[in-house]
Parts: sequence; structure tokens; C-alpha cells
Amino acid sequence: MADPVLVSDDGAVRVIRFNRPEKKNALTQPMYAAITRALREAQTSDAIRCVVLTGGQNVFSAGADIGEFLESAESGGLREHTTDFLKILAHNQKPLVAAVGGLAVGIGVTMLFHCDYVVAASNATFTTPFLKLALIPEAGSSLLAPMRMGYARAFSMLVMGRPLSAEQAKEAGFVNEVVDAAEVEAAALKAAKEIAALPAGAVAVSRRLMRGHAEAVDRQIDAEVAEFKDRLTSDEARSAFTAFLSRRK
Repeated sequence: MADPVLVSDDGAVRVIRFNRPEKKNALTQPMYAAITRALREAQTSDAIRCVVLTGGQNVFSAGADIGEFLESAESGGLREHTTDFLKILAHNQKPLVAAVGGLAVGIGVTMLFHCDYVVAASNATFTTPFLKLALIPEAGSSLLAPMRMGYARAFSMLVMGRPLSAEQAKEAGFVNEVVDAAEVEAAALKAAKEIAALPAGAVAVSRRLMRGHAEAVDRQIDAEVAEFKDRLTSDEARSAFTAFLSRRK
């Protein structure tokens, strides 16, 4: 069985690839742990100057694995590796580039608000159906999405669950460029190498100044996690999960 997360270094660029196509790159606890480990290693390596997240041409990530997610609902809390992943996103010190091809759902979208540069394929779609399961947005998106997109657009996407196309995401301000699906990874790698070629110290300081809300994001993630745990055991969530499971049968 192939590893669900592949990590490789292309010069000064680390590439983290979600590699579970049969499940649309839905993220599991081992995957969260592997991604977190790869990001932490990049923080301490002077050789790595930029990181790329990718999932392939046809799907970026369908979000959290629904089986594990429902198990979390039964236990009443987010699992440790999920929380660790959210925290490393908030505290990541190296520039982060994403190559989004095809489907991006849930945390497959909200992680993008932590990225410095996002390349989307023309076939990409962005959906955050949290409230359809009577849950709430996560990964600091309840703070970052309104900051990046404006409140009106953020409410439409995060609360109402309305999807965005690649062009709409670019217009909203969290996608930098839209390219053909066959070119999405090459375009992201090109951008990452361009960033990696800049003076690393100047990039780090500029990024820190531009992302001066890191402590606020950290607090927001803590608040979201606490609320998320409460929502998982709510009557609304139980009803939503029951309805979801009945549709799967």
C-alpha cells in the first residue's frame, strides 16, 4: 500500500503530497501526523526555504475522513493529531504554497488561509459544508476568512456552505492564480522556487510583519476547538449525523 503522504525535497522546496486518491485525499490521523512532522522538520532545516502542499490534478482534499470524523463525534472531541496539525499551520515559519486541483472540501479549504501563495486549477472547487453537520468552521478560518474575503463572502462560504469556483476564489482573495489542471503543480513549484530564491531572512521578517495576527489565530483555533467539541455532542449534531448516515446506506 502506498504511503498516504509523500514528502520529497526539490532543492530548497519541500513538497508534501496527499496521496490517498481512492478516498479523494480525505485526511486521516496518520496523514495529519505525517504532514505535521514534515512541516516541523522544514522549520528547523536551513536548506528548506519553502513548502508546497499538493494533492494532484483531480483532487486536493475532500477534508477529514468521514469515518474517523464520526468516531470523533462519538468520543466527543477532536483527536490529538488533528489539533497538532491545526497548530503547526498557525505557527509555520516557512512560506507555504498550495497547488489545488479539483476538489477542496472542509479543512482542504480552511488550510489554504494559512498559505502564502495558492495556485488553483481551473477545475478546482472550494466547499466548507460544516454547518450541514451542525458543526462550525475550524483551522482559524472563522477569523482568517473574514479578514481575507470580507465578512459577506466568508459567511456565504463558511456558514451557508456555498461553493466557490477557482475564479471566484481568486476574486475573493485566497487564490493567487488559476491555471489549467495539467499545469497546477508546475505553477505552484515555480512560485515556490521563486520564493525560495529570495533572501531567506528578509522573507521571514516580511512574512512575520504581514502575518502579525499569529497569536490571535492561535487563540481563535483554541476557541474553535472548544466550540467544536461542544457541537460534536449537541442534539443538532446527532440529528445531522444520523441523517448523513442514513443517506450513506
